[in-house]
Amino acid sequence: MPQPTPAHSSRTSSRSALSAPSRPSLPFRPSRPLPTHATSTPAHTPVLTVTADALVVADFGPRTRRPRRPPGPYRRLLATPGARAFTAGNLLARLPAGMFSVSAVVMIAGTRGSYALAGAVTATGLAATALAAPWTARLVDRYGQARAALPATLVAALGSLALLLCVRWDAPAWTLFAAYAATATTPNTGGMARARWAHLLKGDAGALHTANSFEQAMDELCFMLGPVLAAFLCTGLFPEAGTLVAVVLLVTGMLLFTAQRSTEPPARPRPNAKAPLRTPGIPALLVVCLATGGVFGATEVVTIAFADAQGHRAAAGAVLALQAAGSCAAGLLYGALKPAGPTARRLPWCVAAMAALLTLPLLAASLSGSLPLLALTLLVAGMATAPTMVTTMTLVQQRTPRDRLNEGMTLAVTGLLGGIACGSAAGGWTVEHVSPAAAYAIPVTAAATALLLALLSPRTPRHSLRDAAHRH
Repeated sequence: MPQPTPAHSSRTSSRSALSAPSRPSLPFRPSRPLPTHATSTPAHTPVLTVTADALVVADFGPRTRRPRRPPGPYRRLLATPGARAFTAGNLLARLPAGMFSVSAVVMIAGTRGSYALAGAVTATGLAATALAAPWTARLVDRYGQARAALPATLVAALGSLALLLCVRWDAPAWTLFAAYAATATTPNTGGMARARWAHLLKGDAGALHTANSFEQAMDELCFMLGPVLAAFLCTGLFPEAGTLVAVVLLVTGMLLFTAQRSTEPPARPRPNAKAPLRTPGIPALLVVCLATGGVFGATEVVTIAFADAQGHRAAAGAVLALQAAGSCAAGLLYGALKPAGPTARRLPWCVAAMAALLTLPLLAASLSGSLPLLALTLLVAGMATAPTMVTTMTLVQQRTPRDRLNEGMTLAVTGLLGGIACGSAAGGWTVEHVSPAAAYAIPVTAAATALLLALLSPRTPRHSLRDAAHRH
């Protein structure tokens, strides 16, 4: 039997290979196992085979696999049974929230030739939503998401279609106000998704923090893509296209969302807890939401005016989208972290960061007047928005009794809407009477007011927290 060749000369010279007669390969198993790779198990001896001019080593031992990286927080979150299904439907239903207002403005102004009428109609719808949304949320808490949210969505969809037909057939102006006011029954889709996470993740504060961060990032994504999609549909196809597509997305998404009954929180036909407005700690949070909404409303109006003054009004949407992109990225990063300390103590720090970063757009607009530099500073300033909103909504969830959770979160959204209306009005007045650059002081002032309110808001007494936990 031929002897195995040394490792340093596993192949003979070409001359000896030609002169040697061809011999069939024979299996060879050495009396003493050869050293194998560090990952091989010593009990598995390699099989050696000799060919005409080479020694072949075949190791059939088990291979050790590289250990898999543990899944990230968002992968673990979406691995929750039923989470991906209700999230997909909710995102479809949530995207139209950023489409309806822009679509209505473009549709009405394009056919009636009046931005004043378009603004008045959308303002009426915003006021009606602020009044009707808490009542819709209360019905959702009492009768369940499927029984209450779906009919409310159909009423809102009919209101949007009525507005479309009134504009199309040149109906009297008052019909536009009536039709758009009917859209106020649109349920708070983001609040219902957060309520499902709170139901699925009971007792897991870390996972709930990740879920709230994820939902805030999705809010920013929808308000970043929605206006762009609406403007493209209304200008690229026909003026009513944005409203029509938004209605289809809203109804389809709500049907998919409410069909996921396994993750739906149980209905509370007879809630024992008192109303969120009477719950300790909630009124103070609503006032903070009002001031935070002023930041959003003023920033939007002032940015549009500043871009218009620079001769680039069409770029205003892209600049605002950058701010939303910064907030979306920061929200995802904030959700992947594990912030220390009580949530109530983190809120002033988040609001302080938002107030500090909002000084950057003010400096960029006042000192340079450069739109690209302003866009960069808005991108950075937006990174404090999501952590502030995530912390605020987490506090609302903690302080609101579980059987009134949708109502509590919808009240927070109502506070934001009221702040947006006030911020828009203040920003517009400052633009016209002072200058667009100076008007960036309005968001800074609103953020500073929110910080002062967050610092002055009383801490929730411990006995109230114990009572809320007992009611949950």
